[in-house]
Amino acid sequence: MENEGIADIIKKLEDHERRISKLEGMPEKKFAGEEKKLSVKEFILAKKPRNAVQKALVIGYYLEYLSGQESFNVKDLVEGFRLAKEPSIKNMNDTVNMNIKNGHMMLAREKKDKLTAWIITNTGEKFVEEGLKTEGK
Repeated sequence: MENEGIADIIKKLEDHERRISKLEGMPEKKFAGEEKKLSVKEFILAKKPRNAVQKALVIGYYLEYLSGQESFNVKDLVEGFRLAKEPSIKNMNDTVNMNIKNGHMMLAREKKDKLTAWIITNTGEKFVEEGLKTEGK
């Protein structure tokens, strides 16, 4: 009887070793609670822009600071709106120009994909990071 108990334990240990070895060879998966990349939609929801000009700024910030792009162009902004499931702006250049006028964006040194490109200014960076709060509010 004791020998059968030891044999069962050995069998279970061997089975556990086999299953652990199999698991160790599997690619890692993300589990609940592990950090994942924030989507542009989630970022917009977190920042709560009040209008299309602020949405474009938030998307530009996301592209530059969270997606690691050196600059962004009209196509990038339109794609950001699409990914966020937000209605696109009819004249994105006017919206960007409003951000330039507000001091939140500026022209990049070089074009991107042969299109005019922009970057977020220090003022725009602080404005987004501080929750899109205007001075005095």
